[in-house]
Amino acid sequence: MNSDLPKVLHQIGGAPLVAHALAAGQRLAPEKSVVVVGHGAEAVAKAVGKFDPEAEIAYQPEQLGTGHAVAQALLQISSFEGKVLVLYGDTPFIRPETLEALVKSTADVVVLGFEAADPGRYGRLVVEGDRLEKIVEFKDASEEERAITLCNSGVICCDASLLALLVRELKNDNAAGEYYLTDIIEGARSKGLVAEVVRCPEEETLGINTRAELARAEALFQTRARAEALENGVSMVDPETVYFALDTWLGRDVTVGPNVVFGPGVTVESGASIEAFCHLEGCHISRGATIGPFARLRPGAELAEDVHIGNFVEVKNSLLAEGVKVGHLTYLGDTNVGEHTNIGAGTITCNYDGVFKHRTTIGANVFIGSDTMLVAPVTVGDGALTGSGSTITEDVPAGAVALARAKQVNKPGLAVKLFEMLRAKKAALK
Repeated sequence: MNSDLPKVLHQIGGAPLVAHALAAGQRLAPEKSVVVVGHGAEAVAKAVGKFDPEAEIAYQPEQLGTGHAVAQALLQISSFEGKVLVLYGDTPFIRPETLEALVKSTADVVVLGFEAADPGRYGRLVVEGDRLEKIVEFKDASEEERAITLCNSGVICCDASLLALLVRELKNDNAAGEYYLTDIIEGARSKGLVAEVVRCPEEETLGINTRAELARAEALFQTRARAEALENGVSMVDPETVYFALDTWLGRDVTVGPNVVFGPGVTVESGASIEAFCHLEGCHISRGATIGPFARLRPGAELAEDVHIGNFVEVKNSLLAEGVKVGHLTYLGDTNVGEHTNIGAGTITCNYDGVFKHRTTIGANVFIGSDTMLVAPVTVGDGALTGSGSTITEDVPAGAVALARAKQVNKPGLAVKLFEMLRAKKAALK
C-alpha cells in the first residue's frame, strides 16, 4: 500500500477494511468475534473497538503465517463448541449468504473457492466434484495444476475442536518458515475426514494489496450500495454520483439528488428528500425533512419531521424539532431549536470561545432575524424575535423582541466628498 497506515485500516465506504469483514460475519449473529492483530496492533484494535466494542482482540506479536494467526484466536475460544469461520481483514466483499453456505455444509472442513479469470499466483484447489483433495500453492504446483482455475480464497469453516487439533499439527518446514492454514486440508484428509469447496463469484474474494485495488474496491462497493438502495425503494436522480458509507441507512421513498455524499453514521427516514451537492455524516433525518441543495450535516445533527435545511446551511451537534426552517447561509452548532422556529439567513451560533464549546437554546415558534449572531451560552424563549443584524449576548425572554445593533447615523453629502477624494488619489498614482 506504500503507507504508514496498517492495510486493514484503509477505508472503503467510510469504514476500514476490517470493519467490512466484521460486518459480513455479524450478519450470521456469531456467539463471538475475535480479531487477530499484528502489524499496527494498537491502531487496529482501536478501530475494531469503535466498530464492534464486543469484538475480542488476539495479539500476534510475531507474524508466523496464517495458521499461527488462527492459533492466537483459538486460545480465546478454547471452550467454544460450534463452527469457526476464518475471514481476512483485507477481503471486504464476501456476502453473508456465502458465509451461510459455508456454515451449513456438513463437511468436516469447508474452503471458499472461486473461478478466477486470471488465476495468477493464487493457490489452486484440486477437487473431485465438490470434494477437496488438496490445496496447492502456485510455487509448488505442476503445470497441470497451474492450469486449474478454481482458486483458494483462504476463507475456511471448521468445527472449533477439530480446527484446534489441525492447527496444533501444522509444521513450518517450508522456505518461509511459516505455519500455513491451508495445510490443514492435508491434515484432515490424512485422518479420513471430508473437505469440501463452496464456490462464490470472484469479486467476493477481492483482496486489497495496492492503492489501485483499493480504488477498484471502492467503485465495486459503491455500485453494490447504489443497487441495494434502488432495490429498497430509494429514488436517485443520478445514482452514479451518489456515494454511500458502509452503514448508510435510507428508508423507502427517500429521494436523493445528484452529487450527494453519505459519510459514516447516517440514517434517513422514509419520505425525506436530500437535494444535490449535500454532504451528510453522523446524522439522523426524520420523515418529510428536506435537505439542501448544498447543505452539510455533521455528527450529532438530529432533525425531526418536516425540518427544512436549505442551501449553504451547516448543522453540527444540534437538535432541531418538528417543522423548523433554516433556509440558507447559516451555521447551527451545539444548538437546540424548538418546533416551528424560523432561522433567518446568515444566522450563526457562536458556540466556541477558543477553549470550550457552549450551547444555544432557541425555543418554539421563534423568529431569528437574518444575520443574527447568537453568542453562546444563550437562550431565546418561546415566541421571541430577534432583529436582523443583532448580536445576542444575553437571554431573550419568551415573547420578547431583542435588538442588539448600533444606531444608524446618516451623513448627508459625505459619500460624494469621499469618492471625489479617493478618485483624485487614484489618478495621482497613475
